[in-house]
Order: sequence, then structure tokens, then C-alpha cells
Amino acid sequence: MTTAPARTMASRVKSIFSGSIGNLVEWYDWYIYSAFALYFAPAFFPKGNQTAQLLNSAAIFAVGFLMRPLGGWLLGLYADRRGRKAALLLSVLLMCAGSLLIALTPGYASIGVFAPVLLVVARLLQGLSVGGEYGTSATYLSEMADQKNRGFFSSFQYVTLIAGQLVALLVQLGLQAVLTIEQLHAWGWRVPFVIGAGAAVVALFLRQHMEETDAFVKNDQPAGAALKKEESKLRVLMRYPREVLTVVGLTLGGTIVFYTFTTYTQKFLVNTAGFTKDQATLVSFGALAVAMVLQPVVGALSDRVGRRPVLLAFGVGATLGTVPLMTALGHATTTWGAFGLLVIAMLIMSGYTAINAVVKAELFPTEIRALGVGLPYALTVAIFGGTAEYVALLAKGYNVEAWFYWYVTACASISLVTYLRMADTRHTSRMNQA
Repeated sequence: MTTAPARTMASRVKSIFSGSIGNLVEWYDWYIYSAFALYFAPAFFPKGNQTAQLLNSAAIFAVGFLMRPLGGWLLGLYADRRGRKAALLLSVLLMCAGSLLIALTPGYASIGVFAPVLLVVARLLQGLSVGGEYGTSATYLSEMADQKNRGFFSSFQYVTLIAGQLVALLVQLGLQAVLTIEQLHAWGWRVPFVIGAGAAVVALFLRQHMEETDAFVKNDQPAGAALKKEESKLRVLMRYPREVLTVVGLTLGGTIVFYTFTTYTQKFLVNTAGFTKDQATLVSFGALAVAMVLQPVVGALSDRVGRRPVLLAFGVGATLGTVPLMTALGHATTTWGAFGLLVIAMLIMSGYTAINAVVKAELFPTEIRALGVGLPYALTVAIFGGTAEYVALLAKGYNVEAWFYWYVTACASISLVTYLRMADTRHTSRMNQA
């Protein structure tokens, strides 16, 4: 019978760093689609007004989310059976393939309807990848961290997730500086997808040198392996209905607030507030940089005061603050004013993003942890997070944009009820029982 080797803090940090860098590349590849939609939408769809083209690109963005539950299920099963490391390697391979396909697909003018069809295929591959990445990455970082600093170390999932967005925006700012608008629309938007495919290869190399977690190694013993074959993982997961519903309720408000104030905001600043594309990119970059710094701070705070108070702060802030923040942002006249409003939104949002991974991981036992975190999360994100941008643009198209603000508020209030009813997982964590 093998035993897991003693884990030093240095080895924990090294493994978390390797896993996090791979996570950064994955999310860069995912977000460059949204960051460059303003430029490639005319290439993939018939000519029309800007809102119509953005609606088409947002619909395919949402289609990618439909694959996330399947990715959460398949890669969650794989991670719980074959290991967290093996699943993380597979997810980055899928992401590489999706980015390369987008980079090489000709435009609508060249191949007609096959252009958006291939774009859909690419997003399906990326959706499968990201769907599996979240649950496995959250599980890996939470299991690799020590009990005392679990909130702090697991927060690096969103540090690198947001860093992926920042790198995407940084690439966009760089291309905006060196290329003309015509060049960006014609071929410049392909460059970041080529970069993403190459970076995914680097991430694959880094993840090959990651260590497996102690929790999985201890659980993957001959007796445990025999037990795992007796019953399907999905059936085992169904014995934890309260935990599954907690993940859904916890995620609902968080995911729609996250996608509203990160991926959609850049388009909102252009399409509603009237900023230029360059100004919107710069404001979004600055706000996301602040959000990235906040993640470990809030994660460490949860290690001191508990997870529940931090989640409650997010729930109250998002429920009461979304409508006034979005309304003010839509009427912002200066970049500094828009930046200030977004910083407030990021501060509220961090109460969810910094600790949602560890909270979900602490709900489930080792043998179904990756599946338990990944599947209900991916289902909720597919329904609400993936459609947030589309619902927002649809509301704008019907001249009832404020309805979307209230929609986000309603979702946040549902999560607030979940936070009020749930236990503080810092004290009830099943990871402490391993």
C-alpha cells in the first residue's frame, strides 16, 4: 500500500504555481473570443448593424457554455478516476485545438455559412475544455493547499482566471497600438488565437511536471479502487443532493455578476455608454487588474473570518448595488468615472470569485470532489453565465436595457438566500475529514 509523501510548503507552492499558470493559459484562450468579438464578428456573419453582429457572436459564446456541463461531467469523472493531473492535461489539449481552429477558419465572404459553423465547433471544443478545467482546477488547488491557508491558495484559481482576461486585453491593446482598425478587422484578430494555441502547448509542458494531490493518492488505493468500480460516480454524487443544490445556488448569482462586469462590460461601454473601443479596453483592463489583486486578499480573509461572511458580503452588495452601478456606468462620461464604478463592482464581486472554488471543494468527499464541484457549477454557468451577454444585448435590442439590471439583481438575491442558509464550510469541510 502506497502512501502520499510528506508535503512541504515549498512543494505545495511549486505545484500550485504550475497548475495556476496552466489555468491562466486556458482562460486566456477562452476570453480572447469575447475580447476580440468586436473585431471578428463582421468576418463570420453577414453584414448588418453592430448590435446584430454582436448578438450572433454572443450566441456562439453562449453555445460554448452548453458544452461546459458535458466537460464538467466527463473530465470530472476522469479526474476522480485517473487523477487531477491527467484531467488538467486533457483540458489544455482541447483548448489548444479550439483556439487553433478559430485562428485558421476563413471568413464568411470566403466559405459562407461554413465560417460560423466552424466557429461553433471551435467554441464547443473550448467549452468542453473549460467545463472540465474549472472543477478539476478548483479541486487540485484546494487539495494541494494546507488547511490553514486553503482560502488563500485556492483564490489563485481566479487570480489566474482574471490574469487570462488581462493578458487577452493586453494583447488587444498591443494590437490596437500597432495595427489600424482595418487591419484588425481584416486579419489582426487572428493573431491572439495563434498566440493562445502556442501558449497552450507551453501549459501542457508545465502541467506534465505537476505533482498529484495527497488526497487523490490516498484515495486511489486497491481497496478504494475496487469500491469505485461497484457504483457509478454520478450515482454516488446523487447521495449529496443538498451539496449539489448548494453549488447551484452559490454559483447562480456569482456567475452572472462575474460575466456582467467582466466580459460584457467592454461591449456595454462601447454600445451603451458611447466610449471608443480603445477606451473600453483600457477601462476594463484597469478594473480587472484591481480585481486580480483583490482575490488573494479576500481569500486570506476567508481563512480568518470564515467563508460565509465573505459570501454574504457579496450577496448583499450584488443585490443592492447592481442596478445603481449599471445605471451609472451607462451614463458615465469619463474613463476615470467608468473605472471607479467598475472597481466598486469588482470589490463586491471578489466576495464570490475569491472563495467559490474552495467552498465547493469543501462540500464533497475526495472520491467525487472534482465531479461534485464541476458538474453542477458548469450546468449553472451554462444556463446563466453563458447567456448573460446575450440576454443583455437582447434587452438593449428591444430598448428595455434596464430589465437586464433587474435580472442580475434577482439572480444575486437567490444566491444571497443560499448563503444565509448554508453552513460555513471552513468549519464543516469534508477535506478536513480526509
